[in-house]
Parts: sequence; C-alpha cells; structure tokens
Amino acid sequence: MIRSYDVVVAGGGTAGSVAAIAAAREGARVLCFEQFGGLGGTSTLGLVTPLMPFRLGDRWLVRGIHEEIVEATRRACDDGDGIFFNPERLKYVLEDLVTEAGVELLYHTFATAAHVENGRLMAVEAHNKSGRQTFEAGCFVDATGDADVAALAGAAFASGRPEDGLNQSASLRFIMAGVDWKALADWLHERGLGGNPPHLHLGFTREREVYPWMEELLERAVTDGVFVDDEAGYFQFFTLPGRPGEAIFNCPRLLRINGARAEDLTRAQVEGRRLIQRLVEFCRRYIAGFENAWLAWTAPMVGVRESRRVIGEYTFSGEDVRTAAKFPDAAARSCYPIDIHQPDRAGTIIVHPPAGDWYEIPYRCMVPEKVDGLLVAGRCVSSTFEGQSALRIIPTCRALGQAAGVAAAWAARHGLPPRKLDHCALRARWEALGVLGDLDPAPV
Repeated sequence: MIRSYDVVVAGGGTAGSVAAIAAAREGARVLCFEQFGGLGGTSTLGLVTPLMPFRLGDRWLVRGIHEEIVEATRRACDDGDGIFFNPERLKYVLEDLVTEAGVELLYHTFATAAHVENGRLMAVEAHNKSGRQTFEAGCFVDATGDADVAALAGAAFASGRPEDGLNQSASLRFIMAGVDWKALADWLHERGLGGNPPHLHLGFTREREVYPWMEELLERAVTDGVFVDDEAGYFQFFTLPGRPGEAIFNCPRLLRINGARAEDLTRAQVEGRRLIQRLVEFCRRYIAGFENAWLAWTAPMVGVRESRRVIGEYTFSGEDVRTAAKFPDAAARSCYPIDIHQPDRAGTIIVHPPAGDWYEIPYRCMVPEKVDGLLVAGRCVSSTFEGQSALRIIPTCRALGQAAGVAAAWAARHGLPPRKLDHCALRARWEALGVLGDLDPAPV
C-alpha cells in the first residue's frame, strides 16, 4: 500500500508532535507515525518532568506551540503551573492539538526502509500490525530522536563522545505512590531545602557532594546491603501536580547505553528495573514520607539522552553555547547549559552560557548534508557531543519541531529541497509564530 502526503513526520515525541501540528497549520496534508501508542515521547512515556529552564527573567526564549502546550497542561491540572506537569495529562493535550490541526495519526508504527532517488528521499517504508506500508511525501521530518529515517536514507551521522563513541548515560524513570507529602516536606525543610507540596524536589550527584547528609545516607545504604557501590550516585525526584502522594524519579543512571541499539535498550530496561527495586527500598528505609509508599509505574520508554546525531549543513557545538552564538537562520533559542551525564562512570559536566545571555541553533542543523527532501528535528540535529547535551531539552526540541514543521510544509508546497528555502523568510515566519520567543532580535 502506498499513501501520499505533503509532509510525513516520523516520530510523535517531543519534537515530532509539534512538527506535525506546525506543518498542518501551514496548510500541509500531514501524517505522523509513532512507535508507541501515544504522543509526547520522553515527556510522557519517558516520564521526563518538569520542564528545564526556557526563560531569561520574565522573557520567554520559546513561545509558539510550546506556550500553547504549557498553558493547556496548566489548565488540565488544578495545582499545576505548566512547568511541573502531569505526563498522563500531557498525552491528551498533545493528541487534542494534533487532531485539531487535522494531522493523520498512526501509532505502533516503525520506519523500516527509505527510498532515495538522485539524492532525494522519496518514500519511507514502515511496518505495523497492518503489514508493510509505504509513505510518499513532498518532505519528511525525522523526529525519531535517534535519526532512524535519516540513517536509513544514508545520511551521515555521529554518535557518542569523540574519544570513544560512548553515549551519555541513560535513565529509566519511575513513579512511587503513597508518599506522605507533608512528612517529606518537613524532612526536606529540616535539611535546609525548600519547596512545598505539590512542588517538592531532591537532587543529588555523588561526585559533587552537595549534601553531606545524603552522602551519609547512601553510605549507610551500601553498608546495609540496599545498594552496591555507586548504584545511587545520581539520585533525583520531583513531586507531581495533579497526582497527590506521588513522586517521579530521574534515575537510575544507566551506563554504556546506545539508544539506537535494541540490545542496549533491552539491557537498560532489565538493569533499570533491577536498580529501581533497590531505589524503592532505599526511599522506604531512609527518607521520611516514603515509609508506606510503593512502586506505581515504570516508564515504558528508556530515557535516552543522546544517540545518533545527523551531520548537517552546520554542526552546533559546545563553543556556540559558551559564546552565546547567534545566527541569521536561527530556528531555536535556549539558555540551558552544556549538561553531560558521563557515559561510563558517575559524574556530570555542567558549563553555562554567559550570564543573562542566550544562544541560538541555526536551521542548517536540521538539514542533512547529503539527503534532500528531509529535515531532522529534536535531539538528533547536527551537533557535537557537547552541543547536543545543551539543546536536547524539551522546550528547545519543541522549538526545533515547530521550525521544522513550517519549513517542511513550505518545501512541499513549493517543490523545493529544504536547503533551498529562503532562510530570511522562514525566520520571519518563525518569529511571527513565536518560535523564537519574545526577546529582541540579536545582532549577528
């Protein structure tokens, strides 16, 4: 079966769902296919919440569809603020926006092959319960996170850190229910930490020794046989608005995981669940408020921070973050730091951009070097290992998704390769839509 569209978006995750909405709103006939049974990717099925910073003071670095999602998520949850959000509600918010835009959705579908003619991607072959299907389009958007379609089409890509090819550590998030929020808040306050329900947070990275008392708890847990060595060297949880008595965990840390390999993803799920049992026991025994809590849910999606990165017309780098680089074809803005979770040991590397400044990610990062008819969006855009660690957060990926969706619709409408589109006209459109937030244009 061959089905034809103006734009086909592979992946309905953080960037893909927004790309599909944006393309449809530009008048394109859009198909979005997704490997899971819901939209949102890491932000819903990976339980990645809350949002990382996307504002400088009261100025937003990204608005547009991202702001619509933030506001809709806030309204869907009485005690939410759109930053701390309920992942389950976000699934419904995204699905409403996608269907209202007229996007055709196809769940439980994987890309299996790409058909390229004279350097242009003409069709993507996919497989699902209905069998093998072929999707033709004027332009494709690869928002799979792992650059699956780009790799199938023969686009060049990089993966991992330059010295050994190892990817950032992954996580398998989980939720504990039955948590006494008041007892937990009192326990945190006694240790000098702020927050009140429904917004409570504890984050600890062993190599930084931020909280000596947490280090003592972990050492006691190792002595008591709850942990082995450094299994909880990275420990973090947040409470969830709209879900009283629950806490969501951004751990355990899983080393030497390549998210583009089925064997590694399987190992991450198995090893992650084993470590989650230890973390649950740790919380029950040593943290007030968790005494009667239980494991409620483990994310079905591994939290992959970095895998394939397409090599595009521009490669965004750590130096661009350090110098707050600006570009005439800027497709997204951010102030999030270089944030590398070490691939093979405990430890994170954090490098901030200049205080009070932001950097931009150019459109050229979404354009593969050698394949026409294709844009990439989200964490798999063209970037170095350092650069990718800064741009991979949800608000930035939403901005990249909206920018890619608009560009894909224009490419299909005018019959042009994405690299031939007028960057100035695209940027003007993105600015009008709020993709670049509400900051004044920066000199380039």
